[in-house]
Amino acid sequence: MLRYAAIDIGSNAVRLLIADISKNEEGYSFKKNTLVRVPLRLGDDAFLDRRISERKTEDLLKTMLAFKNLMDVYHVSAYLACATSAMREAENGAEIIKKVKELTDVDLQIIEGQREANIIYANHIEANLDIRKSYLYIDVGGGSTELSVFVNRIPIASKSFDIGTIRILDNQDKEETWEEMREWVKENTKSLKNLAGIGTGGNINKLFRMSDEKDGMPLTFLKLKALYNQLNSHSLKERINIFGLNPDRADVIIPACEIYITLLKWTGIKQVYVPKVGLVDGIISLLMEENLKDK
Repeated sequence: MLRYAAIDIGSNAVRLLIADISKNEEGYSFKKNTLVRVPLRLGDDAFLDRRISERKTEDLLKTMLAFKNLMDVYHVSAYLACATSAMREAENGAEIIKKVKELTDVDLQIIEGQREANIIYANHIEANLDIRKSYLYIDVGGGSTELSVFVNRIPIASKSFDIGTIRILDNQDKEETWEEMREWVKENTKSLKNLAGIGTGGNINKLFRMSDEKDGMPLTFLKLKALYNQLNSHSLKERINIFGLNPDRADVIIPACEIYITLLKWTGIKQVYVPKVGLVDGIISLLMEENLKDK
């Protein structure tokens, strides 16, 4: 059995996905075997202090060692490990990468926002898009939001903005970044008719599950707004108890809603499709493209 692994060192959580690769008539596909998520919250250090603390560095090293051991046990033949917004901003990011390599022999790369967006596209969700519609693809993370505009299933523009859920919670989002995002969105969607949204990331996946919408159906702007109002009317503790949210989801889900609602208001989008894929899925797809294209 061929197995690949993806590691995503995010601003909120650190994830490992181990996937089983199989061949079919159309080529190759993958099935998720094991997904491990550890809520390290590296963004709290990176956005406030511009460096990852010793304690969190220690936690990250232990996590990476555990991931390496799991990859060995599962006999993973190829992997890609990416660090995003928090590690991009931490002054000691390069130093941490070196420590990870020394301890675990895992090559960890810090990737830029554009590369992050490109990896998320590797999921090829555009193959299932309605060709008559144009789409604003929104990926909301802890430290950044990646936006892309698809017309006729082709990405015509994309940009990463330093607006994310942890950044907002820590009051590290800047007014001018919001303004820059608004200008970019207006500029790149103003001429598009029939615009719909695509949302990826842990928060929109959770909101979609909470909406009780059927798989494949979109989450409407009105439903998203209602969910936001419902969640926002409760304290953090109540959100954990009433809605069964994990503590590290119960706080970030509010700023995530705010980012989505703001973008939908700016564009007039009424529906968001939630394909339930993220960076780790994109990494596996990318590994398949790179390693299996000639086989």
